[in-house]
Amino acid sequence: MAGAVIVGAGPGIGQAVALRFAREGLPVGLVARSGATAEAVAEAVRQAGGKAAVRTADSTDEQALRAALDGLAEELGQPDALVYNAALIRPDAVGESSAREQLDAWAVNVVGALTAAAHVAPGMAERGRGTVLVTGGMPEPKPEYVSLSLGKAGVRTLVTLLHQTYGAAGVHAASVTVAGAVAPGTAFDPDDIAEHYWRLHTQPRGAWEQEVVHGG
Repeated sequence: MAGAVIVGAGPGIGQAVALRFAREGLPVGLVARSGATAEAVAEAVRQAGGKAAVRTADSTDEQALRAALDGLAEELGQPDALVYNAALIRPDAVGESSAREQLDAWAVNVVGALTAAAHVAPGMAERGRGTVLVTGGMPEPKPEYVSLSLGKAGVRTLVTLLHQTYGAAGVHAASVTVAGAVAPGTAFDPDDIAEHYWRLHTQPRGAWEQEVVHGG
């Protein structure tokens, strides 16, 4: 089985998903803005007996992100799973953030996911299999988190568009909506959340879900 690539591989969900996939024998490619952050996740995977490779890229930098995905594919093989876990999380009320700030948030929360999916999903479609998973949130929009609410709504639409484009060719697109603050030992423990990603990846085609909500 080919491996998984996680964009936004940091502590919390990113690391938990990496460990979950590695536990099944899959090599994991890790992309993060910070090399130190990605290497820390890679070290956790290696200590657990898995194989990990690292590339650094800002998810809003299209060329860098595509180059990182290509580098990981050369090292680990074409991925069977792509997990987009990057997000810009900050409180902002209506009119509080500038247009530039809103565009910057949208670039991380949605456009980066589109770039990554558009880069790997065609190859998955050619092979007739693959999973594109995006970390969602904000099942209901909140006026104190305008940019994040808009971004997570965009993620849901993106998943639908990916399904419409690649689903018939065997690519499963879905989001995991996390409806609370992630913290170990709570109802939003990252290890529990990571189970959703593995289950979605291994779902038979006739049972595909497009969204799973982890409500605690």
